[in-house]
Order: sequence, then structure tokens, then C-alpha cells
Amino acid sequence: MKPLKRATFRVGFVVQRAGTEVNGGAESLCLQIAQRVARHWPTEVLTTCALDYMTWENFYPEGVEEVGSTLIRRFPVDTPRDVQTFNALSEKLNPRRETATLAEQEAWMRAQGPLSTSLLNYLRSNANSYDVFVFFGYLYATSYFGLPIVRDKAFLAPLAHDEWTIYFNMWDRFFALPKAFIFNTDAERQLVRHRFPRLSQDGPVIGVGIEPPKNLDPERFRLRYGITEPFLLYVGRIDESKGCTAMFDYFLRWKSEGGTPHKLVLLGTEVMPIPFHDDIIHLGFVGDEDKWEAMSACDWLLVPSPYESLSMALLETWSVGRPALVNGSCDVLTSHCSESHGGLWYNNFQEWSAALAIVDEGTKRTLGRQGQAYVQRCYSWERVERDYLALLDRETSPSGAASRYQ
Repeated sequence: MKPLKRATFRVGFVVQRAGTEVNGGAESLCLQIAQRVARHWPTEVLTTCALDYMTWENFYPEGVEEVGSTLIRRFPVDTPRDVQTFNALSEKLNPRRETATLAEQEAWMRAQGPLSTSLLNYLRSNANSYDVFVFFGYLYATSYFGLPIVRDKAFLAPLAHDEWTIYFNMWDRFFALPKAFIFNTDAERQLVRHRFPRLSQDGPVIGVGIEPPKNLDPERFRLRYGITEPFLLYVGRIDESKGCTAMFDYFLRWKSEGGTPHKLVLLGTEVMPIPFHDDIIHLGFVGDEDKWEAMSACDWLLVPSPYESLSMALLETWSVGRPALVNGSCDVLTSHCSESHGGLWYNNFQEWSAALAIVDEGTKRTLGRQGQAYVQRCYSWERVERDYLALLDRETSPSGAASRYQ
């Protein structure tokens, strides 16, 4: 798509944290979308100074940073999150998710964070400087307290999962505010429709574009890290909420029962303890070249998360022709696999281990090729840009209210 600059139209993307060092799918997605839309309209990412998603400690300096074709405008977090207090509050409210008072729910949201009074004040003072605001993620204080301030110009990419927090009734009011939604998958859109059946707003499934680098060399990754055996790959935050506890349990059980010769390679920030084992290799946060070449070299990508609204790691690994093994309890992941024929899903250890033991090399190559074709068909940047431009043009035109999705 040939870029067409429209200098009079300004788009603000709001997300809880942003930066090249941020290792998070939603935040990375937001930044990528902002950079692509910047080919047509001036864009800014409005966010906090946080890097660590657990504590929201201020890391980046306050102010503006130019990242590629977009600007990141950061505001300080009022106070870091007390993780122990927040977890205790979550345990208290989880059983009462549908009956907790609004005051209790909003206290939970403040504890969830990141809360930046400076960011909220900026939205109040500068709402007229932007034509559109796109909020990424429903679950954080940046969206819950920020979107109502600019509701007449606000779009929401909810990144919704079927998790306990979405059943707080405070979301009934919040989800009625945006002009329209932007979904990553049809499964996410169906979840939102089911959870909020009275919504008059809807929105398109747009997702993200996937564009692997050229000239990837999987052997270069193997040589760099001395990995000669086939390996399973996990990419993302190493966190219990991402299904990593079960992944480690399965892998260690499989090895104890004679599973061979695989290693388990982990790329991402460690939030939970990683078991010590000779066959578990944690490389931490790596650069893009290492990430992509690890994906192209792996035997299987593992996606153990029970909650995903898209899974960029899955789409990226398919784009380089490798197969995936995903958690069968996540509708988004199983939908990807059934539509692409690029991966398998499991519901227990027996199914997980059977896939590793039974699927031969030829079948893995076929799965990878089918996943690659799916990404090329459904996740091109040209289509993503076109769909964003069409949505924002339609919804911000004088007749936009009459053209809402039905």
C-alpha cells in the first residue's frame, strides 16, 4: 500500500508501557500498529514510564522519544504496584467477581495500575489535539481511567480473554463507551459479544501484520548458543499466568520418562522461578535476529497460555514455517490451529507428549508450511493498514455514526 500522509489527522495510541525493551505482546502490537499508521497520519503512543509490568517502577525518562516513524510520549507512574497486596486483593475479589461493589472493583483497578495522574491530565488538556485515540487492552488503569476522558474519540482494542476479571460488572459501563472496537481474532469478538450482549458497538477483526526478516539462518542461532539437539521453543514472559508452570511440569515429566533428545529453550523475561535442569536453556530477552532465527530453528513452538487474544509468537513462528503445539483450553489458539492446519493442541500431558513422540519430520514440515500460508493469507501489513484506515476514516467522518458495524 502506497503511504498517503494526511498531516491534519493525528492519532494517539494509549497503552500501559511501550519501548523497544518492552517484552510484551500487547505493547509490541500497539507500537507496531502506531508505526504502520504513521505512514499515513502522524501518530503518538501515550504511555507510562514503566518497563516492569509487575511493579510499574518508573524506568524510562518522562517526555518524548522518537521510535522509528512514531513518537512515544511517557508519563510517570504515581506509585509502584505492591504485588503482594494486589495479589491478596485479587484473591479476595475473585470469588465475588460479579457481586463486588463498584468501589471495590475500582480499588482493585487502582491496585492493578499503572495509574499515572499526569497521563490522565494530559488526556483532559490535550483531547482536542488528537482526532482519534486507540486504547490497547481493557484490563489496565491506563484504559479504564483514560478512555472515559476522551470517549467521543476513543476506539478500544480490548485484547480480551475469557479470564475471571472480565466478569467484573464495572466493565458493562466501560465497554459501552468506545466509538467502536478493534479485535485481534474472531474468537475474541465472539467472547466480547457473549459477555456484553447489549452492546450497540461492534468492530472489525484486524489483528496485526507479520513480516519475517529476510535471510534468516537457523544454523547461525544454533552455533551462537551451542544448541545441537532439536529444541522446543517458548517465546514470551515466563510467568505462571502464561501457562509456564504446566509447561515446565510437562517437560520435566517427559524427560523423566525418557523423552529425548529435545531441549527446552526460553526467550523472555523471567517472572517466575525456572526449574534447574540440564535441558532447560533460558536465554533471557534477546534481539530480533536471535528471536526470529530461534523460531526458524525450533522443532516445535510451545504456546502453553490458557489466555491469548492473538499470540504474535505463534504467527511469527508459522511465518518462518515451523509447527506449533498450543494449549487446547484457549479458544483463540485452537481456532488459529484449526483454520491454518499449522499446529496441534493438547488438553493434558498425554496429548502433549504424544505429539512430540508420534509426529514425524515430514508432518512437522507440512504443518509449518500450512501455518506459513495462513499467515501470508490473513496477516499481511497491507491488509492491516487498509483496515485501520477504513475504520478510522468511516468512524470519524460526519456520517460515521450511521455506518457503525451491525
